[in-house]
Amino acid sequence: MSERHESLSLQIPEWILLNNQIVDEDGKIKELSKDKAAAHSYFINEINKKTQFFHSLEEKIDHLVKNDYIEEEFLNKYEWSEIEQIFDYAYAQNFRFPTYMGAYKFYNDYALKSNDKKVFLERYEDRLSFTALYHADGDVNKAQELIERLIAQDFTPATPTLLNTGKKRRGEFVSCFLLEVDDSLNDIARANEFAMQLSKIGGGVSLHLSNLRAKGESIKGIQNVAKGVVGVAKLLDNGFRYADQMGQRPGAGAAYLNIFHADIEDFLNTKKLNADDDIRVKTLSLGVVIPDKFIELAREDKDMYVFYPKTVYDEYGINFGDVAIEMDKWYDKLMANSNVRKRKVNPRKILDQIAQVQGESGYPYIMYANNVNDSNPLKDNIKFSNLCTEILQPTIVSQYSDYHKVAEDKIGLDVSCNLASGHMGNMMKHNSIKETVYAAMDIMNSVSEKTNIEYVPAVAKANRLMRSVGFGIMGHHGYIAENYIAFGSEEDLDLVDVFFNTVNFYSLKHSMEKAKATNKVFYGFEESKYASGEYFEGRGAIYPKTEIVKELFEEIHIPTNEEWQELKEEVIAYGLYNSNRMAVAPNGSIAYVMSATPSITPIKQLVEERTYGNSKTYFPAPSLDTAEFMYETAYRMDKFKIIDVIATAQKHVDQGISFELCITSDVTTRDLQKYYLYAHHQGIKTLYYTRTQKLKIDECESCAV
Repeated sequence: MSERHESLSLQIPEWILLNNQIVDEDGKIKELSKDKAAAHSYFINEINKKTQFFHSLEEKIDHLVKNDYIEEEFLNKYEWSEIEQIFDYAYAQNFRFPTYMGAYKFYNDYALKSNDKKVFLERYEDRLSFTALYHADGDVNKAQELIERLIAQDFTPATPTLLNTGKKRRGEFVSCFLLEVDDSLNDIARANEFAMQLSKIGGGVSLHLSNLRAKGESIKGIQNVAKGVVGVAKLLDNGFRYADQMGQRPGAGAAYLNIFHADIEDFLNTKKLNADDDIRVKTLSLGVVIPDKFIELAREDKDMYVFYPKTVYDEYGINFGDVAIEMDKWYDKLMANSNVRKRKVNPRKILDQIAQVQGESGYPYIMYANNVNDSNPLKDNIKFSNLCTEILQPTIVSQYSDYHKVAEDKIGLDVSCNLASGHMGNMMKHNSIKETVYAAMDIMNSVSEKTNIEYVPAVAKANRLMRSVGFGIMGHHGYIAENYIAFGSEEDLDLVDVFFNTVNFYSLKHSMEKAKATNKVFYGFEESKYASGEYFEGRGAIYPKTEIVKELFEEIHIPTNEEWQELKEEVIAYGLYNSNRMAVAPNGSIAYVMSATPSITPIKQLVEERTYGNSKTYFPAPSLDTAEFMYETAYRMDKFKIIDVIATAQKHVDQGISFELCITSDVTTRDLQKYYLYAHHQGIKTLYYTRTQKLKIDECESCAV
């Protein structure tokens, strides 16, 4: 080795060198065992050396409380012996991170550190123990249930919850919000202010812009003066870039627009690579809401009309977002009304424009309005989604008066996302589906009850009234691979159907029991399909059909038809505590901590590569050493099979599933449109970001030696 290379290697930590030996210089898998060695070296040479030593748990907690690292109030709800019980249990499990990436992500992003960031003050076991104690709220039996499921990695709270729980100087427990914007300058200004405030605390914010008047509409009776949706999108784009997270990462926001809005083409053009700087949005994500009427007109190749929202509101006194979401009902009426301004477009060209912009930028997200609302158990319509497309909850638009007339504000309902995700493989292996769902629901309810975003009043109000939560799943691809089940196969669809039906049952049962115990039901329950029993029609026991899935569920109880019938009667009698219960998030960094494949979608790489600082870090897919031949990446996989898997799970998920479409650069816009239409046909509710991978000479990742 040359002196230069020897000197360079001495500067790189041993764990990085070991982790980088997973692959060779060409990126081919070389030696997977090096990752465990890297994780071990990281602990011995980095974590252990930089973790503050305490002689006892009492000394540790005393130090953390006295120096304002950990809150004292939640600990005072327990006897000291009870606190010891939780910590002792966590440490007795001898947890070890199986991957370097998992250990690195936890200690770099989640673990409590000294004020100068140079010393670790807690280990993984400590973070989970504080989380269990805090959210059990003085109930040691519940804290014991939580720590058992947390340390087994059967589930994890969402990143902001795991990161902030119990800390004295903390951020919010939630980091995802949805705001509906009304059509006045006061409303636009207040929405921009709220978005910036939420962005400042690390929040990702989605805004619904379909109510806004289109470019060229009237203001105070003066024609052709409204600047339209694009101007507001630019305002939001600049706001998110200004109100970043103290320079650590840019703000994250999304804007949704109904496809029947007259500004739809201009809206899409803001993401074109050659867009003029006056209209181009650089960081703001875009989403398009597509009612079935658009699909119908595109299929039949008929002319389509887009409408000008102000004229619709002037005629009917209803916001365009509420009209457009039910376009099947309203389209002919709007067409026949000469007072409603409209413009002719070609729906197939709009669809092609969507595909072209997705190929260039990955946007827009797509929400299929009828698929969402036809299965929506709640009274009010769902008009848009969030930054990751898994949150689907009704909103009621707020109206804000002048600042000195706050008493005249009409506060509606906006959304905050209280999330957690289960690890499918661990829940199955540990036979803990019910226990995991209950533990996750307990923590998410605690987050909802302890969160009050006062500076965004419609978010605070909805959280107080609706108590919506979203339990999701990760680890699907890893679990089926290690059981030699092909993604999208008959066996996979069988597994997903049984598993998600079971999870849905227990999430409903927990919400019913919470309502019964507290005598509280979510706002509007009486007018929901739960109260009428309609939600339960066609629902019941789903048993495995294939031999391998029968074996996997051999020791696991599957709720029977009798249990489903009993649950239906109890829900009608006692109600539900939560307006929403399930949502499958994309699971970014938290999946590394859980050593799981993200969400229920296929992996993108056999060995995922990430760059942190000036070094590369590699994360091999779970069980890659024994099941490599079972993995096929999302880019290479049959997209129709992926859609089938998502659609199977979607039947049991009351909200959405974050579903990235991964394509190669040879996929045409026509191919993309086929995926859109098939996804719609299969009942998919939303499509997330579209990722395009450039083709390489060496195509087959799964067969690489």
